[in-house]
Amino acid sequence: MLTYYFVYPFAWVLGKLPYKVQFLFSDLVRWVLYSVVRYRRGVVRANLLASFPEKSEGERRRIERAFYAHLADVFIETLSLTSATEKQVRRRMNYLNLDEVASWTGDRSWISAMAHYGSWEYTTNFGLYSAPSTTLAVYRPLSNRGADRFYRKIRSRFGVVPVPMHEVGREMIRRHRAGERVTLALIADQTPAWPEIQNWTMFLGRWTPFFVGTEKLAVRSGMPVLFLDMWKVRRGYYEARFELLYDGVERVEPGEITRRYAERLERMIRTRPELWMWSHRRWKHNRESWMEAHGRQIVEDKTDGGEGR
Repeated sequence: MLTYYFVYPFAWVLGKLPYKVQFLFSDLVRWVLYSVVRYRRGVVRANLLASFPEKSEGERRRIERAFYAHLADVFIETLSLTSATEKQVRRRMNYLNLDEVASWTGDRSWISAMAHYGSWEYTTNFGLYSAPSTTLAVYRPLSNRGADRFYRKIRSRFGVVPVPMHEVGREMIRRHRAGERVTLALIADQTPAWPEIQNWTMFLGRWTPFFVGTEKLAVRSGMPVLFLDMWKVRRGYYEARFELLYDGVERVEPGEITRRYAERLERMIRTRPELWMWSHRRWKHNRESWMEAHGRQIVEDKTDGGEGR
């Protein structure tokens, strides 16, 4: 727990500093990440090359540098949530179409399909807008107990309830039995472990595994799925719009909701590529090896969502 007791006081003081001073810390973090420790630069360059082979090396380098600058901003923005006020966090993360969200979801529980894009930690302020529903933020617990406690604390400051990934099912059942309406916030661009892979979808030019829990829960429970499109207005400030991917009623084939999510995420990334988490080892699994291990024939059809069924 030493991590928590060391990081929390520093983060609290940082969050009270003027934004211009916080940006100076961000510039320092960017320099350390990019020029000193070269944090995952090989992974970033490989991902950008495979995703944007049509771009010149100079264009990819510009995206790379902009990504590290944004990553540093996200790091400082996350720390600042320790002591940011409700007024500040409302200004920094603004949702533009909550009336449409209400018309799509009505009195039902629904899923917000998000990504490691923009400043995803700022979206923990959605608890300020979600009444009378309860917003559950699904997360993967960290191995460092101090870091895990720190993130749970800042994510719960504005009414959001953090829920470990492995407890989502039980938590949803418990709250529905209690008559609660739930907004389930899922960062859906994470990579499943090898035994958990069930779906392969064409994404940024490559077959990519996605978790299928989002669509299974949505179809089974009749929960609408809304995609969160986010962009950076200026340094430290973001806006977002929700877009309907699934209305909770439509009959869909297995993999269809995941395919829609992947397509919409790709369009967002291609519009503002520097805002996505390129340092993530997203393509560490090989589809051909997976198909061979599962005794399935590979059918190269890029229009069907690519589950290889």
